[in-house]
Amino acid sequence: MLRAIYTVLLLCVSNVFMTFAWYGHLKLQEMKVSNGWPLILVILVSWGLAFFEYCAQVPANRIGYEGAGGPFNIIQLKVIQEVISLTVFTLIVALLFKGQSLQWNHFVAFGLLVAAVFFAFLK
Repeated sequence: MLRAIYTVLLLCVSNVFMTFAWYGHLKLQEMKVSNGWPLILVILVSWGLAFFEYCAQVPANRIGYEGAGGPFNIIQLKVIQEVISLTVFTLIVALLFKGQSLQWNHFVAFGLLVAAVFFAFLK
């Protein structure tokens, strides 16, 4: 049970860094912080953040994978990661990108991903 908790927590941390690596530069641009930055600098900053994503993602997968003594098979790990990714992304967008509104179809899509987790865990 502890390995499952560590896996989920590390995946959450990983996805916070991933979301900022992938979309944080858009917020910086919106705030006029990085407007004059060359694209290569934006890419390097994003890669720097992605390094920390991998520092949490790789251990999460190693701890959680049943082949290494964890509770999840590789498909379950991926489905869990996708739901965590969408959850973290949605929270960060709701907090930082005020112009983006969540609509009914976004909630339906999220519900379908949660259903995917359910089906991925069926025996």
